[in-house]
This record gives sequence, C-alpha cells and structure tokens, in this order.
Amino acid sequence: MGREPHDWDITTNARPEDVLALFKKSKYENDFGTVLVPYHDKDKTQVVEVTTYRSEANYDDHRHPSEIKFEDKLEKDLSRRDFTINAMAMDKDGQIIDYYGGQEDIQQKIIRAVGDPLERFKEDALRLMRAVRFSATLGFTIEPQTKEAISKLAESITLVANERIRDELIKIIASPNPYEGMYQLHDTKLLQYILPELEAGYGIPQNRHHIYTIFDHSLLSLKYCPSKDYLVRLAALFHDIGKPQARKIINGQITFYNHEYISANLTKNIMTRLRFPKDDINRVTNLVRNHMFYYNVGEVTEASVRRLIAKTGEQNLADLIDLRIADRLGSGTAKAKPYKLRHLEYMFDKVRHDPISVKMLKINGTDLMKEFNLRPGPQIGALLDVLLANVINDPKLNEPSTLLAMAKPLLNLNLDELRQQAKNIIDEERQTEDRRIRRQHRV
Repeated sequence: MGREPHDWDITTNARPEDVLALFKKSKYENDFGTVLVPYHDKDKTQVVEVTTYRSEANYDDHRHPSEIKFEDKLEKDLSRRDFTINAMAMDKDGQIIDYYGGQEDIQQKIIRAVGDPLERFKEDALRLMRAVRFSATLGFTIEPQTKEAISKLAESITLVANERIRDELIKIIASPNPYEGMYQLHDTKLLQYILPELEAGYGIPQNRHHIYTIFDHSLLSLKYCPSKDYLVRLAALFHDIGKPQARKIINGQITFYNHEYISANLTKNIMTRLRFPKDDINRVTNLVRNHMFYYNVGEVTEASVRRLIAKTGEQNLADLIDLRIADRLGSGTAKAKPYKLRHLEYMFDKVRHDPISVKMLKINGTDLMKEFNLRPGPQIGALLDVLLANVINDPKLNEPSTLLAMAKPLLNLNLDELRQQAKNIIDEERQTEDRRIRRQHRV
C-alpha cells in the first residue's frame, strides 16, 4: 500500500505473567492480556504492547466484551479483528500470516469484515463507521455482504459515544474522498442516525437556478472545497443544512429566506452534540452564518467590506473565500473564482488596515471620560460602539477631534438608546446589502 507503519504491536501465546517475568520493568494493568514493555530507541524510552492471543464474547454494550479467554492459536486471535486488511500478522522472520485474505483484499481494494459481518458489527458498533472511514481514506470499495450488514445494523450506531462518532466523521471529512465517504454513510443508512439534519435535504429540489438537490449540492460543495482544513470542509458540508426548514413557495417560486441563520444554528447544535471543542464550533458556525456575502463588482462598497471583516474576523477571510468557491463549484458553476471574487479579495487587501474594531479607533474610553468628565461604566462602551459604526462607514471620521465632536451630542442618550443607535446604523447598511444578496441569489 506504500504506507509506513508508525508503531508495532506484538501478539503471542505467552501468558501475561510470562511476559512480566521476561521484562522486569513491564506493566500489566488491564483485563485484556496486554503488557506494556518499555524499551530504548534513539535515547528515548518507547513502549510496545505485548498481548496474549485471546478470543472475546458477549458484547452487551456493543463495545466491550464481557468474556475474554486466552488462546494458544494466532488464527483464533485474528478472527476477532474487524476487517481482513487489519487481520494480518508478521512473524519474526518477516513472513506475512494471513488467514482471512487480507492481502488479496488490499490488492483488490476491498473492505471486507472478518467472518460473519453481522457478528463483527454487533461486537463493536463503531465498526459500522470505520468501514466507511477506511473506504474513504484508502479509496477502497466495501464488499457487498459487509455493506448490507452495515445497513441492517445502522441504528446501533446510536449506542456509540458521540465523541467516537465525531472522531470517525472528522477522518472521513479530512480524507482524500470525503464526498464518497459521506455518500456511503447515506447509502448504508448511517447518516440518518449520525446527521439527520443533513439527511433531511435528500431528494429536495432547490429553485430553478439550481440543478442539484439540497443534499447533492451539500456533498458536492464538500467535494470541491479547496481547503484541506476539515473545519472549512465541514462548513462547506453544513452551509445549506437549514434549507429544508427555510424552504417556502411564494408566488410559485421556491425560496430559502434566512437559511444561512437556520444553517448556523443547526451547525452549532450538531457540533455541540458531537462534542466538538467550543472554538471549532464558533469558527464553523461563523463561516456558515456569513457564507451569503455579496460581491458584485461595482456594487460592493469599501464600507460593506469593512463590515464583513468586522463581522467574520480578518483571520477567517481566506476560509470564507474557500467556502464560496466550494458553494459555486457544488452548484455546477464552471469558474471556481470569477473576476468578481478576485475583485473582492482585492477589496479585502485595500481596506485591511481600516478601523473595524473599537481598539482601532483613535480615541478610547479614557479619552471620553477625561473630555466629558464621565465615570467608568457601560455607557463608555456604548458610545465607542456608535462611533465605530460611523467610522466603518467612513474611515475619514477616525480622527480624535472628529470623534469627540461626534460623541458630544450622544451624551444626552441613555444606555439603551446608545445601543439602539449603534444597532440602527449597522442594521440599515446590512439590510441594504441583504436586499442585494437576495436579488443576486434569487432567494
């Protein structure tokens, strides 16, 4: 396969007590016959696992065996492995021991369960996803009986801890074949239990400007996402996941008003359910929520670009462009990056140093307190927010004397009125931009 192993596990008919007697510094602290044997390699202490041949039975929780029996034959030990490609061993002379046809399956690029696939999957329900993951990462085909068994037992994936499902999903998304992997999850009925929100888009058409269903478009967007970052790929997969809920027919036309906000909420719920780290959830949700940005040449203003940067964060701009490219190619559009998208990147660079946060204003809270004899409190932050909203529209206003002059009439407003004024300035511009987006996408 052209892959170099990163670690080696040793299996033997020797019992754990025999291994402990041979290696004085070894440790045995489990019920599975695995002894940890330390050794030195290039001035570093490494550990190799030495495990006694064993058979297992009664997987009551679809994960851990309640009965373990030490065996004398290697074949018995290998029979409990998940797939034939993982059920091979090498003896001390370098000869491959292959009782179940793993070498041939590697040559034929096949994922096949060892023995009865139903029994293998009942032993550990995560193997259902592992089969798909190996298929996606290796580019192999799942053997028909193995695939049929996955479909029959698909519901048992709900018995697996969400963290383990998350880890397998990440490996599929990050694989060389994420599109094929996700379609395999659908074909084997696993997807309806893992990501029912994504499955909900299967077979649902979009409006007349889209040639693919919601589901197919989502998977194609994943396929064509130029980023190798699995979180950006996840955003590509989830960016339209809210469309089934947002879908309405108005005057005979299919619309998806506000689907980006529904998609962002669903994305947050999914990633929270699967126990993703909070920072990852925020990053992906941010990309999904803002994927409908407007970028028509001649209509995009520097102020709107500054607002986009302020809203999404400068560090996310490249990812947002990759998401838009994925969205375009996943819609059957020929050009990945048309002139207007390249022009937007130019606009990003052009306004990159313009003020987009309170920290970039040329006055701060201390200046306001000194100038107007104010006490510390939330009013100071609200004043700065109003000033920033104006400066984003016109950076020329970002001068100390101008900002102080703008702040003076605001002193008569209470805290709620200040917050509302900042919101009104932002909302007015965003509503104008939103109308442009709706016209462009006909949604």
